[in-house]
Amino acid sequence: MANSPQAKKRARQNETRFAVNKARRSRIRTFLRKVEEAIASGDKEAATAALRECQPELMRGVSKGVFHKNTASRKMSRLASRVKALG
Repeated sequence: MANSPQAKKRARQNETRFAVNKARRSRIRTFLRKVEEAIASGDKEAATAALRECQPELMRGVSKGVFHKNTASRKMSRLASRVKALG
């Protein structure tokens, strides 16, 4: 348990950041799920639109430190290639 005032403050800040990052990660996963569902349904227009909405959200997660840059790039690349492969 934190004893010094500084350590107590850091513990409070960590809880707050954890909550914010968790919400952000959840939001990004929701956007990713929408793209996955559109791909699964085979609707290219819907998948393209969902991917277009998903990309800035992913990059925002990178800039906020939720995801690593290469992780987000890899996810976008794989999703884009799957959307492109749709009829």
